[in-house]
Amino acid sequence: MTTMPFPARDYLPVLRELTGAFAARLRTGDPAAKVPDCGDWTLAGLGTHLGNVHRWAATVVTTGQVQPQNFEDGPGGADWYAESARLLLDALDAADPEDPCWHFGGTEKTKAFWYRRQVHETAVHLADSGSDHLPDPAVAADGVDEVLGTLLPRVTRWHAVPQLPGPVTLRATDTGDVWTVHPGEPPALGPAVSGATVEAPARDLLLRLWKRTGPDPRVTGEAAEALLAAPLTP
Repeated sequence: MTTMPFPARDYLPVLRELTGAFAARLRTGDPAAKVPDCGDWTLAGLGTHLGNVHRWAATVVTTGQVQPQNFEDGPGGADWYAESARLLLDALDAADPEDPCWHFGGTEKTKAFWYRRQVHETAVHLADSGSDHLPDPAVAADGVDEVLGTLLPRVTRWHAVPQLPGPVTLRATDTGDVWTVHPGEPPALGPAVSGATVEAPARDLLLRLWKRTGPDPRVTGEAAEALLAAPLTP
């Protein structure tokens, strides 16, 4: 079983690995290639978006305050993206994770949120990019935990509350991690009970919760189908 979340600074080497893989993908991929699951974005546009997210998050971490968002403008390109990642990593490395800080999740308002959030932001977009780099299954399981434990409690910031007819248990078949989501306003993690289930390797669960296509999980029960159909993330 994976201990989640990781200590905040344990995310830093993971973030370096993932941002390095993303920069490598920008250098070797076709900038005009379409990105499945991301509307009209190209690979170049995806790089511009993620680089801007990194720069925005770095400023939030540095100031502790909410900042304006503009994720689509900028020179883009692999070198600019790598610089964006460096700015983020430097800001996180210099920060105290326990210091107060604005964020949009449903957890304590400290800078620790951003270490985890930027790892999973990068991991999902790295998969979007078509990279063959795979995160450690424990990292993917932590991403599932972030969606269900940190983002789902604030789902009304972005979407209507998912209407679940019963509890849903999600199982990561490669790590052994288990989560049970109970109906509510909004749904929330709770004790394990019998009911609908979703089973897949942790990375496949993570991508499905972020509404990415990929291998189909094993799904049983109406409530599980309702959970997977509902938008859960920003």
